[in-house]
Amino acid sequence: MDTQANDGKVLLREVAGAQWARIPVRTHVITDADELTDVLEQYVRPLLQSGDIVFISEKAVACTQKRAIPMDAIHPTWLARILCKFVYKNPFGIGLALPETMQCALDESGWPRILLAAFVSVIGKILGQRGWFYKVAGEKARGIDGPCDCTLPPYNHYVVLVPDNPEKVAADAAAFLGAPFAVVDANDLGVNILGTSPDAPPKETIAEMIRDNPLGQSDQQTPIGIIRLGSE
Repeated sequence: MDTQANDGKVLLREVAGAQWARIPVRTHVITDADELTDVLEQYVRPLLQSGDIVFISEKAVACTQKRAIPMDAIHPTWLARILCKFVYKNPFGIGLALPETMQCALDESGWPRILLAAFVSVIGKILGQRGWFYKVAGEKARGIDGPCDCTLPPYNHYVVLVPDNPEKVAADAAAFLGAPFAVVDANDLGVNILGTSPDAPPKETIAEMIRDNPLGQSDQQTPIGIIRLGSE
């Protein structure tokens, strides 16, 4: 098994006094034509060892759930076109700063909640603080991924929503593989654990294990990782 880290990443990370390898698993480009269990059977099961923890990008899960939407299939309303102008444009991701991604947030979270989030964000900006919009808008809005230059095609022309019921996805995948499982939203800014199986370590522990985003977020084509104790 190839246990090399992705370019620019490191394989080992120390957490709670132990060394953990975060092994990236390369796959084909996952689409809505794929079943998650088929992907896990093909790429993960042959590599598993006792004690391994498996984690997967939330974007890969969302794609199998048909929650990746082509940009030209989204028709922003006037409200989406206005609200997106007030969203902070992060250099590491487009977020809701496009009419199309804002429209998806309106559809996912409802316009009353998004309007409240926009109002609160204005107060935050007056006080010199960022991030209030997403705290109020919630996980479904915060996790929306818009297209950017570093996104692997064809998803550089898609909006990807948060996966449905990530806790159930993790539990079902763990039962299928016989290994603890986590659905994660990780990028170079931070990590959010969306769902874990009942046998997995605490979410805070998994987040610390992958804090440096070992899967990458560009063209690595490694949406799945295996966490293994004491590997070198």
